[in-house]
Amino acid sequence: MHRPLARFPLRSIADSLLKSKPRQHGRGNVAENMGSSRALTTSKGLEFLAYGTESTTRSMQMQIVDALHLGDRSKASNLLLDLGHGNHSLRPDDFVHILNYCARSPDPLFVMETLRLMEEREIGLNEICYLLIVRALCKGGYLEEAFNLINFLGERQGIYPILSVYNSFLRACAKMRNIFHANQCLDLMEHQMVGKNEVTYSELLKLAVWQKNLSAVHEIWMEYVKHYSFSFISLRKFIWSFTRLGDLESAYQTLQHMVALVIRGSIFINRTAEGKLYPYRIDIPIPSNGELCSKKFDLKGNEHSIPSAYHNIEQCTTSSLENREAESGRLGVLNRYENIPVKKVLRWSFSDVIHACAQAQNCGLAEQLIIQMKNLGLQPSSHTYDGFVRAVVSERGYNDGMEVLKVMQQSNLKPYDSTLATLSMGCSKVLELDLAESLLDQISECSYPHPYNAFLAACDRMDQPERAVKILAKMKHLKILPDIRTYELLFSLFGNVNAPYEEGNMLSQVDAAKRINAIEMDMAKNGVQHSHLSMKNLLKALGAEGMIRELIHYLQVAENLFCRNNTYIGTPIYNTVLHSLVEAKESQMAVEIFKNMKSCGIPPDAATYNIMIDCCSISRCFKSACALVSMMVRDGFYPQTLTYTALIKILLEEENFDEALNLLDQACSEGLDLDVLLFNTILQKAYEKGRIDVIEFIVEMMRQEKIHPDPSTCYYVFSTYVDRGFHSTAFEAFQVLSMRMLSEEDGIDHEKMEFEDDFILSEDSEAESRILELFKNSEENIAVALLNLRWCAMAGFPVSWSPDQSQWARRLSRNYDSRKRAA
Repeated sequence: MHRPLARFPLRSIADSLLKSKPRQHGRGNVAENMGSSRALTTSKGLEFLAYGTESTTRSMQMQIVDALHLGDRSKASNLLLDLGHGNHSLRPDDFVHILNYCARSPDPLFVMETLRLMEEREIGLNEICYLLIVRALCKGGYLEEAFNLINFLGERQGIYPILSVYNSFLRACAKMRNIFHANQCLDLMEHQMVGKNEVTYSELLKLAVWQKNLSAVHEIWMEYVKHYSFSFISLRKFIWSFTRLGDLESAYQTLQHMVALVIRGSIFINRTAEGKLYPYRIDIPIPSNGELCSKKFDLKGNEHSIPSAYHNIEQCTTSSLENREAESGRLGVLNRYENIPVKKVLRWSFSDVIHACAQAQNCGLAEQLIIQMKNLGLQPSSHTYDGFVRAVVSERGYNDGMEVLKVMQQSNLKPYDSTLATLSMGCSKVLELDLAESLLDQISECSYPHPYNAFLAACDRMDQPERAVKILAKMKHLKILPDIRTYELLFSLFGNVNAPYEEGNMLSQVDAAKRINAIEMDMAKNGVQHSHLSMKNLLKALGAEGMIRELIHYLQVAENLFCRNNTYIGTPIYNTVLHSLVEAKESQMAVEIFKNMKSCGIPPDAATYNIMIDCCSISRCFKSACALVSMMVRDGFYPQTLTYTALIKILLEEENFDEALNLLDQACSEGLDLDVLLFNTILQKAYEKGRIDVIEFIVEMMRQEKIHPDPSTCYYVFSTYVDRGFHSTAFEAFQVLSMRMLSEEDGIDHEKMEFEDDFILSEDSEAESRILELFKNSEENIAVALLNLRWCAMAGFPVSWSPDQSQWARRLSRNYDSRKRAA
């Protein structure tokens, strides 16, 4: 925070300003006033005002500036006193270099020290000193003091308000994002009838964008066109505003008007002494003509919206971009411009609109703008392509994005790190881990972890934690701080040691505890607190390892953490704990947590009830399960497939197959989306009890309900027949179910002969190895079915691609129909 300026008498300083004679001119011509103030603010203007000052005075000013620059404030103060107490008379211009330095630095405290001296010597202030004082205060963050000074002077007769002062104040408000003082300033400007110029509108746009107030930008637009014709720079600033606020239509239309100005050749841009671009024209308010305002720039209306072709544009390939690039040589409108800033400003505007297309996922319009740039002879920059790649990847995927990257390389343009990050995230999304990792390796600097998180998420989906280790090392090398999403994925990837479906043991539990502790220590080091998902993944990992004591401990940690932060802990966290307890057969503990959950006002959801109904299978209490179903319905949750699966599981524990089949019929009659897990639950118990009748009924019911068999289905059916000594029937059923597994897979029909020749009947010793390769591509069902059929063929059973025509399948169908008719 800055030191207060209370010790400096603001009102007496303001009174000293009144001692200088103000310039005598009227209020009417804003342009004349603005033109003079612009000249005064340039370094050449300052030199002109200082011209004629005695050489000793100028020398002392420069000594003071040098001392301030070197940080020797005591020397600067002493030199200032020497300057003020010299024998020669002093004028405001004798302090202008000091004030100018303080305005640029900024150094508001030394400005006030200078003003105190000027007040003691009764030296009045001219306009340039007044402007520099306000600038120093504004840049130093003293908005309140600056406004009080402006307001005080505005109340005194004879002091003409200077628009540059108000613009400086608005610029500081925009930089500091202080809308309160900006509104005060606007009210004061209106009260004093100061008017506005192009600089004012520019600062107001910045404030509107910071407030995310699109309607304010449109209001500024409408007010601007009443007083000014559009300049190249003003259009650029409106495009910047529209794109930042997501108004792609207005941004596109404004850009097309910029292009029209380019084609007409009526563009003149120059630079200030500080290197800033400004339109090379006299700042005279000239309203835009009626046609321009009402037709071309009716941005709020619908008559001139983006053509529908841009929304539904045909997807052009990269080759079409390359073909049209050949036309750009003869169509290059900008080739006649020697004025390089014109190309730079236009390229900036195109880039802004293309980036807005990426935000709006409008790849078609982005592509048209790239083509338009090339037709104008305007080479897209790496920044332009960065936005284009974002648009392409978001809508068409990483393949088209990689084609754009090739075009960049052909143009000798180095892609931004953000471009590579976008492509890598696109690859990670579709699990192309090799390419995603290669792109990440090319990134030299990245300030955010998003592309790395996307890769970690892909590793998590592919169950490849070993690949994630390398990426974590890359993040550490680039000093990329993890965010909460990173830690959420780390708990999921490394929280448990054992592979899925393996039970934890003492060694794996110790290892898991070490990993979880290491992740949490890193979270603490980086000041990241648990989110609901990170805590849920941690609890899930503990449950997978069977670490029940630690599971309950971390549930208490979660309750305390979210309660302390006044955050609702949420039902999903309790569901994770309850599920782990049920899997560990800890039914009593699950019941206690469920009761506590209800008593604390945490509402159960459908998943909670299904977990607790499944918990009843441990105690074999169907009555309790029915009570839970009643509670579930009262809370507005109706039984789903998972509910019926849990209820049937309880009945099967009592070997009550008849009631279980009745429940299955009820689930079918209610039109639920049944799954193979429901049927496999019955098949498993029937296999354990040797109930061939139930096995055959369920298999035919699956066919009738179009439920795909899976490897577990094949195992239960095959094993039941084998255990009863029906080996021939076992192989026939095995073959039929395996064929059904294949026939139910999408796109398999045209590959049947290929499967038969290359896998099932192949005498190649590598045939089974090739089948096992399918597991790597997440095609487990196809791989298992092919292995089953190969073994059936080796046992002497011929391959038949019409499984429903087998004697076994026809018998099951007849028996099923008879049973249904009897029922």
